[in-house]
Amino acid sequence: MTATVGDYLLERLRAWEVDTVFGYPGDGINGLLAAWTRAEGPRFIQARHEEMSAFQAVGYAKFTGRVGVCVATSGPGAIHLLNGLYDAKLDHVPVVAIVGQTNRSAIGGSYQQEVDLHSLFKDVASEFVETVMVPEQLPNVLDRAIRTALARSAPTALILPADVQELEYTPPSHAFKMVPSSLGFERGTAVPDEAALRRAADVLNSGERVAVLAGQGARGARAELGEVAELLGAGVAKALLGKDVLSDYLPYVTGSIGLLGTRPSYELMRECDTLLTVGSSFPYSQFLPEFGQARAVQIDADPTMIGMRYPYEVNLVGDAAATLRALTPYLEKKQDTSWRSGIEENVARWWDVMADVAQVEADPVNPQRLFSEFSTRLPENCIVVADSGSAADWYARQLRFKDSTRGSLSGTLATMGSAVPYGIGAKIAHPRQPVVAFSGDGAMQMNGLAELITIKRYWQEWGDPRLVIAVLHNNDLNQVTWEMRSLQGAPKFPDSQTLPEVDYAGFARSVGLAAITVREPDALASAWETALAADRPTVLDVYCDPDVPPIPPHASWDQITKLAKSLAKGDEDRWGVLKEGVKSKLQELRH
Repeated sequence: MTATVGDYLLERLRAWEVDTVFGYPGDGINGLLAAWTRAEGPRFIQARHEEMSAFQAVGYAKFTGRVGVCVATSGPGAIHLLNGLYDAKLDHVPVVAIVGQTNRSAIGGSYQQEVDLHSLFKDVASEFVETVMVPEQLPNVLDRAIRTALARSAPTALILPADVQELEYTPPSHAFKMVPSSLGFERGTAVPDEAALRRAADVLNSGERVAVLAGQGARGARAELGEVAELLGAGVAKALLGKDVLSDYLPYVTGSIGLLGTRPSYELMRECDTLLTVGSSFPYSQFLPEFGQARAVQIDADPTMIGMRYPYEVNLVGDAAATLRALTPYLEKKQDTSWRSGIEENVARWWDVMADVAQVEADPVNPQRLFSEFSTRLPENCIVVADSGSAADWYARQLRFKDSTRGSLSGTLATMGSAVPYGIGAKIAHPRQPVVAFSGDGAMQMNGLAELITIKRYWQEWGDPRLVIAVLHNNDLNQVTWEMRSLQGAPKFPDSQTLPEVDYAGFARSVGLAAITVREPDALASAWETALAADRPTVLDVYCDPDVPPIPPHASWDQITKLAKSLAKGDEDRWGVLKEGVKSKLQELRH
């Protein structure tokens, strides 16, 4: 049979070693779907919604370092991809979107499902978006979409009209205005020159109180970060997307930084006189040292992200691991260990505080204890994801990652509804590793419940069936409720914040998954042990107290004042908020 453009597209994806495509069908890609019936891969993973396909591709890419690929039909299907693609763009993740379009003869005719896809994708896929109009164009456009996604760590888009998908494939020839293409992408390792390394070392050696901020760009530089931290006697704070870059069991690792961060990270930045930022574009400059307080050096592989957020004195463009290795010979070991000793004392105290506040009584379950009980049972090689909302607060502060732990969330877009599809993407990529997803009940109602059906479809193919979804069940859109209180000084607005009651465990059982309902805090330990030993994916439906404050321990006086004003205005949960806030603060003050 003569190969069609659809056939060749799948062949080319296989040649790029793309083994999985996440998508949802529609007549705008019927030619491509027909080709799939004849193909030996890549595998098509069907979500319940195109947005979930895009999130699954992001999760797959985040936990493999490879390109994630998603596919959708024309019009509404393409539109639905946008949120997941923006998540990829803002978190710098390589994803290629392949989308259908109406026949070429109908373009411009206000035809059914005709959308100006170039305009639609020109921002989210600003690095590369192109339409294949003739078969000879295909290999170059697809190759560039993949290479650009990998090179720029960004989403790209390939638009394929429905009639083009069914044309006989003919390759580009050796002729005028033909653009042949070839496979392959070998990364280079950029390292700054010696003069720049010496300037950076002079700044770092001059400091007496050095702080390191590590982001996701430092992943793969664990040994190098550790050696630099030892030489400089530094503490290391982690941006949220870099939570898995270094183990939280290292005594000088202060944990997350920022709005969801830890007190040791806050104090590290408040008191340091020198800052080294590695692989992070952490946006909240108010959590960095005061301008003028610290001399600073930044290392980043992306020259467009260098020199941002803080007045860095030396900006080094290069691969994190290679640059740190090249920098190390110029660094002098600090002889005064008092700064490092103080950091380690703060870190040890912090974990004691976290253990104690997790045990504070609540009605019915303190959500911090859900995370704390898991943290002490975290399996080796586990992948952990969290949704946006209060789940992200406890993910940032309560979970203590090991060397073998991988974790992520929607860091910059901070979109709801990403945890469950992230977990699916991670599980498809690593079917022999345990995956745990923390989701609020709002995110579960938004799209998580539907994606349990996707899990039902695929879980029996996994070598390790463990995918645990822990639901923070409090019938409140809790993060926004607390933000209204502490940032707006406004009481809870029940019409927007209160959620309808749903039996999440019951829904999971109805599609053949395991499920455990937890209404008592002392049941959490056995619930985790059962879920982490289960022979199938498990939903933990945990009834949490919405009045446990997610406000960080370094909350400003302005935030505290606004919170008090919001309660005085008649917040329906004011007595519970006061009770839980006082109990949590008393536990902190004990240390």
